[in-house]
Amino acid sequence: MSQSTPSSTSAILYTRSGSYIPRVAAVHDMCGYGKCSLGVAIPVLSAAGIDVCPVPTALFSAHTKFPVFYMHDTTEILNDYLDAWKQEGIDLDGVYSGFLGSADQVAVIQRLYKEYPGALRIVDPVMGDGGVKYPTYTDELCEAMAGLVDGADVLTPNLTEASILTGIPYQGQDVDEAFVQKNVDALLEMGAKSVVIKGIVHEGEGIIRNYLASAQDGGKIEEVQSELLPYMLHGTGDLFASALCAAIYTGRSLHDAVDFAGELVRDAMRVTREQPDFEVRGVSFEPTLGKVANLLA
Repeated sequence: MSQSTPSSTSAILYTRSGSYIPRVAAVHDMCGYGKCSLGVAIPVLSAAGIDVCPVPTALFSAHTKFPVFYMHDTTEILNDYLDAWKQEGIDLDGVYSGFLGSADQVAVIQRLYKEYPGALRIVDPVMGDGGVKYPTYTDELCEAMAGLVDGADVLTPNLTEASILTGIPYQGQDVDEAFVQKNVDALLEMGAKSVVIKGIVHEGEGIIRNYLASAQDGGKIEEVQSELLPYMLHGTGDLFASALCAAIYTGRSLHDAVDFAGELVRDAMRVTREQPDFEVRGVSFEPTLGKVANLLA
């Protein structure tokens, strides 16, 4: 079972015991084509020896980068879905949430928090990128998402999502540390225990920076760098958060988990670049799963 500790960038947030396999509810959408969301979370967490328990928030024919896609919102089934879990006595060691289909689904996640108070809460507040909300995200849903910040053991927004959550105007990806610290301070003030802000890029450097901080450490930001590749792919945010989650559940510190996630995303992007239609197919992470499994070594 989980052994949660106060959040710190150097603290171990989860300690595995013997041969016990942790169980984590993955609250994300399922996409038929284009690797993202549950299509990433299930194999990545499974490779790290985690029993993934999916809670599908929506069903998509393809991810939202495609001009045409079908979406089915699953909100109306989720409470019955969780009622069945409760009747079976299912226990959880963590709740890892991402893309939501409606504002009402925030209450579903909060129900999981109430019913599994010892579960580690990893929140990837998937809402947008590049200063733009995703097409299925309403203002109501974005406002509701802020309700998941309070109590999050790890919150992993990009700068667009941090802006939506805090109300601090988005200023692009090329920002200084003072601006990152301002966003982190606001998110910690909202109740997050630790924050990872992803994707800061200074023009011409060839480096992508992720910043992490914890309330326990006084909120001081810490930088972790990885190589910036000269192209963008759909699903890399989901891969980063899933790899971070996998590393945490294999006993890595938050700092080491962020470092591992950044490196895995870079490696998967290199694989993807060699695939046909790589710009839209989503991140091809499959050949990198051995590196996730090695976290158990």
